[in-house]
Parts: sequence; C-alpha cells; structure tokens
Amino acid sequence: MHLSKEEEAMFAGEQGRATQKAMQILVALGKIYDAERLIRVSSVQVSGVSYKNLGDAGLEFLNELARDGRARVKTTLNPAGMSLTDWESQGIASGFAEKQLEVIGAYEKLGIEISCTCTPYLAGNEPVFGNHIAWGESSAVAYANSVIGARTNREGGPSALAASLTGRTPLYGLHLRENRVPTVAVDVEAQLRRPEDFATMGYFVGRAVKDGLPRFRGVKRAALEDLKTLSAALASSGGVAMFHIEGLTPESALRAKGLETLTFTGKELAETRSMLNDDGTPDFVSVGCPHCSLTELATLAKLLSGRRVRREFWVCCSREVKRQGDEAGHSRVIEKSGAKFALDTCMVVAPVEELGFKVVATNSAKACHYVRNAGLKVRFMSLEQCVEEATRGA
Repeated sequence: MHLSKEEEAMFAGEQGRATQKAMQILVALGKIYDAERLIRVSSVQVSGVSYKNLGDAGLEFLNELARDGRARVKTTLNPAGMSLTDWESQGIASGFAEKQLEVIGAYEKLGIEISCTCTPYLAGNEPVFGNHIAWGESSAVAYANSVIGARTNREGGPSALAASLTGRTPLYGLHLRENRVPTVAVDVEAQLRRPEDFATMGYFVGRAVKDGLPRFRGVKRAALEDLKTLSAALASSGGVAMFHIEGLTPESALRAKGLETLTFTGKELAETRSMLNDDGTPDFVSVGCPHCSLTELATLAKLLSGRRVRREFWVCCSREVKRQGDEAGHSRVIEKSGAKFALDTCMVVAPVEELGFKVVATNSAKACHYVRNAGLKVRFMSLEQCVEEATRGA
C-alpha cells in the first residue's frame, strides 16, 4: 500500500506514539481490504464511547493514546452510557459513572468534541455530498452515505479513532463508486405513513439483505425523521451501510442489472411490527434512538402540553438539539410534564438492565433489537403511543 512521505513519517513514529499506533491500525486495515492508498477525511464520528461497551481494556487503550495523540480533523462522539451531568437522576451507579467520566476525559485530552450523539449531522458534524469521512455509528453511516451522499465505511471504534488521529482512512469499500451500486431491489407496496413504518420496513429489509445495498422503489416521500429511523433499522437488523430510494436519495440513479427483488407489502409491515413486540406492560418509556430531531421535540411538546407522565420517560437527544428546543420553547413544555431529557446517552448504550426496568416502550426498531439483547422486553410504538403509555392513568 502506497504511503505519502508524511504518512511514512507517521508510521515510523516521527509524529508521536499515538499517531504511529493509529497509522499501524489503518495500514493493517488497508492491507486486509487491498486498499492502494490512504485518503484524507473531512470528519470522524467515533463509536465505542459507553463504558458499558468499552470496559477497562478499552479505557486503558484510550488513556494510552491520550498521552500524546490529538485529533487532526473534526471529530465527534457517539452517545455515552449516561448523561454526563444528570447521571444521578437517571439512577446510574457511582462506580459506572466514575469510569464513564474517565472515558470522556480521555477523549477530551485527544481534542475530540464531546457531542455524544448518534445523529452528528444534527449537531454540527455536517459533511456534504462527496466528502470522504470515517464514521463509526451504524445508523449515522447509513444516513451519511445514503441521504447526504458522503462516503464512509462502517468503521469500528479503533479504526475511526485512528482516522481522527491521522486525518486518513484506507481507500476501499464505500469510498469507491463501484461499491455504491445497489445489490437488491425492494418494491414497496405498503403504505408508509409514519416514521415507525419506515423503521419496520428497514428492520424487515435488513434481516433479508444482511450487508447488501438495497434500492427502494415505490416510496413517494420521506422526511428526515423517516430516513433517520430507516437508516437505524437497516443497520441494526442487518449490516446495511447504504441504501438508495428511487427519485429521492442523491445517488439513486446508480443501477445494476438482474437484481434480486424483494417485495414489502402491508402483510410484511404487519408481521414485522408484531415480531417487534413482546407481551407485558411497559414500566419505562424512551424515545430518541437515533437521537430526536427538533421536529420530534416540537411534536413531543404538543403531545405533552398540559399532561403529566406516570412512568419513567426519557427523551434522548443531543445537547445541540436540546439547545434548539430550549430556544423554541419545546424543552420547557416537555420537562414540565415530568419527562426527562436523557442527553449524551440512550436506552441502547445506558445500563438500563441494571435500573430495575422490565418492559421498555419505544418508537425505535433499533432499540427493540438491542434492548432485547440486554434481557428486557420491548413494546414498539409510535411517538404518539409512547406519550399515551407514559401518561396512562393521568
């Protein structure tokens, strides 16, 4: 694999031990995927932030890099395992909080923005069409590739961090135009009226195509919230890192002949919705996986106005979107109802299984997938139904 003189200097350790380690990771990755060279990236999104996932070994690795490593490009973080300021009100144990804050401290030393969101494109990390980036959060990867038209592979925590410390990533996979061509066609015959319908379709298609690249036909319209939740569901039930929607997404003109065709009808919509639901009455309600948009905060404020929640209710969003909600007056209405903003985190990466909850109600197919893995039951609902569940009995 060809390296420039600057990259050779990084690899030789002339720019510090952390940069050398990062370059070693990227060169090894490039060799595995037969990349001919490295390319510069304009931004990075680092996953592997929650202490729940990192553990002590991951924390030790971060502390080692933080001794002399520094981010070279704009770099933001995925959600942490708790709110960084209100963790006590969430019921997080002090031992976990201490370790999580140490993780955040290491990232701060590295010069990384402590944004802690899975929707970086709503919080200031905004690539444009054609940008090469190195993002690790699976739903954001699918969104960036598909909706924005930026180019990124689905980076692991170490490779995204290595890209941050060097400003490079290997040229392979979805950075190459020929690998952005669809591999399967999906004929959509079901009526998609709401974001949870898009999430349900994504969950069905992700399971069917695994790490394929679907091209949807028959979708007439899709809002940001629809595309956000579709991205998350495709990436959680499968390994989808990019999709096209005919006539809507920027590279949907890319075609391939002889594609296998899936059909998504009302039958698949109903069956998949049923599969995403367990028995049981929710004792915890959480929305915002991926993190809520300002539009969703506006909807929540309207739904919660004059009402009181009767169950633990988390509204997960980035600090930037919360700030926008403050300015618009939405946050005050939401908090007055008794709902809690869960900034910096979400129900997937927080240790909710240790908080005593048994059944989680959520509007996220992705959350249903991962919360089940933690041993909890799930109820998949619309945003409106989540509010009804949270205020039931009020």
